[in-house]
Amino acid sequence: MASRADITRKYALAYARASKKDKGTLLDEVCAVTGWSRDNARRRLAQARKPRPVGASKRTPRSRKYSYDATKVLQQVWAATGGQCGKYLAASMALQLDLLEAHGELVHGVGRYSPQVRNELLDMSAATIDRYLAPARASDPLRGISTTAPSPLLRTSIQVRQAGDEVEDTPGFFEGDTVAHCGPTLKGEFARTINLTDMRTGWVYTRSMRNNAHTHIRAAMDAALEQIPYEVTGVDFDNGSEFINHDMIEWAACRDIYFTRSRPYKKNDQATIESKNNHLVRRYAYYWRYDTQRALSLLNELWPLVNDRMNYLTPTRKPIEWATDAQGRRKRLYDTPATPFDRLLDSRILTPEQTDQLNARRDSLNPAHLGREIDRIQQQLTLLAKQKTLQLEATHTKPRPDTNRSIKLHDAS
Repeated sequence: MASRADITRKYALAYARASKKDKGTLLDEVCAVTGWSRDNARRRLAQARKPRPVGASKRTPRSRKYSYDATKVLQQVWAATGGQCGKYLAASMALQLDLLEAHGELVHGVGRYSPQVRNELLDMSAATIDRYLAPARASDPLRGISTTAPSPLLRTSIQVRQAGDEVEDTPGFFEGDTVAHCGPTLKGEFARTINLTDMRTGWVYTRSMRNNAHTHIRAAMDAALEQIPYEVTGVDFDNGSEFINHDMIEWAACRDIYFTRSRPYKKNDQATIESKNNHLVRRYAYYWRYDTQRALSLLNELWPLVNDRMNYLTPTRKPIEWATDAQGRRKRLYDTPATPFDRLLDSRILTPEQTDQLNARRDSLNPAHLGREIDRIQQQLTLLAKQKTLQLEATHTKPRPDTNRSIKLHDAS
């Protein structure tokens, strides 16, 4: 807008003195540069010629629609949900407030919470939530290392699943991947986390292992089959050697589980799980190096809490079709945000007994208690591994190249 204002001031004097024909030419130039309509450009050029009153102040900002109390309670709810974005928090606001009230975290008349504040929170749009929460957001400076080692073994015997393939109509088909908690170096032994995500519902299962040996992968997959509350019908992995081997193929065949793989070096084939690696594993376990039994125990204490938050309390959106915008460009259309649990109920694959059990499980969750427990474990992980990771990072930083190595200096004498 500042650049457009400069352009307007530049053309304002010439526009005021120009003939009718020349004004049309100037309008064409202004519209081409700024993207304004001719009426808007004409109005702004006329306003730019008017003298500004002495002592005129900037436009008074619009008053806040929602109260300060609502903003503070919104921050409390946002923290309990683990930092959901505005679109998801607006969709799950009623559920979050109901659970926080049921567990005594929010009480009418106590603190800043009241029926009026509740109504304000329910009325907030997604954009307003993001705007009010902007000062509270933070970022993580660390980044990880990819450890996928391609395995040519049995690759041609496993069916390839590509990014454009349709998602299965019923829940049960999972994308899977492992995340290495190696810090800045791949040397030595360190913990790995296996992450599974249902393509239809978004249901997640996460578990950490000592390393990516076949026996640990199979044990983690067996635990997933026991803890996922519905039948796992298929799995899709990348081309890492921890998955593409005889042991895993035999494991899937014995359980009648459909087994596929992605194309090498095509991460879009596993876009869902690749996003979860960052959104779930890295976000909650950070980028520290975990290579002790204590760290592994803390990770497996963390993941059940995170899985409950993601599966029961965190809405997601799913792409449903393609469309075109006003300029004819292709764009994705998404459905209404819903939690993986709600999507699972809508699929109608659960028995009445399973539905009652999962509903009771969801109602027993306290978002604030989950947040406190997750924060407690994260602090222990950071205290355990942060200093060691930073020291390793300092020792493994590559020195800068000597740019003067090939320069010949001549003696002026």
